[in-house]
Amino acid sequence: MSESEKAPENGAPAAPSTSASSSKPDQVYYTWSNAFSILLSRMTGNRNLPLEKSYFAEQDEVKGDYFCKTCESRRDYLLKYSPTVTFLKSEVAKLGGELDSKNIHCRMCTAEQSGGFHIDHGIMLCANKFRNRGHQEDTMAHEMVHAWDHLKFKVDQDNLRHQACLEIRAATLSGECRFTREFFTKSQWRITEQLQHCVRRRATLSLMARPAVKDDVHAAKIVNEVWDSCFKDTRPFDEIYR
Repeated sequence: MSESEKAPENGAPAAPSTSASSSKPDQVYYTWSNAFSILLSRMTGNRNLPLEKSYFAEQDEVKGDYFCKTCESRRDYLLKYSPTVTFLKSEVAKLGGELDSKNIHCRMCTAEQSGGFHIDHGIMLCANKFRNRGHQEDTMAHEMVHAWDHLKFKVDQDNLRHQACLEIRAATLSGECRFTREFFTKSQWRITEQLQHCVRRRATLSLMARPAVKDDVHAAKIVNEVWDSCFKDTRPFDEIYR
C-alpha cells in the first residue's frame, strides 16, 4: 500500500483500492518495455505524432474505463474524508452552490491539464492525468477555490486581471504548491519563497493559455499587477493550510 493510499485518521475507512493487474504476462512486458523505452528516449516517430505520444494515447483509450472509475472512486472518497475538500464543499454551499458527484465529472482529457471549472457545468477532472489520490485532491481543491470565487465575487471572464487573481488564489490555497510536492514532482528545490515562486509560475502558465495573452512576459506582467492583494487573500480559509 503506497503512502497516498493509506487509511486516514479519525476513523475514516481505508481508501478504495485502485490497483490493476494484468493476466497476460506479454501485455505487462509490452507496457513496461515501451514505458522504459520512452524514458530512455529510444522511441522515435514522425514529426506530427511522436511514437511516445501515440503510445500514451493508445493506453488512455484502452484503460479509459479504468481511469474514470478510479477517478470517481477517489472523488467520492475525498468528498467525504478530505479536510480541504469537505471544507471547501461546505463553504461553497454557504454561498448557495453545490458540489458533489453530480457536477464533479471524471473525463478522459487530451490537453495537458488535470482539471477545469465552468460556472454552468461544474468541475471536470482529467481521469488519465492523475499520479495518485493526493494529486487528484489538489486538483479538486484548486477547482473548488475557483467555484467559491465565482460565487463570492463578480468575475469577468474577459478581464485578465480577474483571471490572474483566480489562478493565484487557487494555486496558493489548493496545496499544489506546497514544498513537498514541488520538491518531489517538479524538481523545484528553492528554499526561500518557494511557495511564491510556484504560485507565480502556475498563474503565469494558466494565463498564457488564454488567446488575449501575447506571451509569457505579458502573462507575468498581469500576474504582478494583482499579486499583492490576491496572494494575501486566503478566504475562505483563515490562512494557508496546505
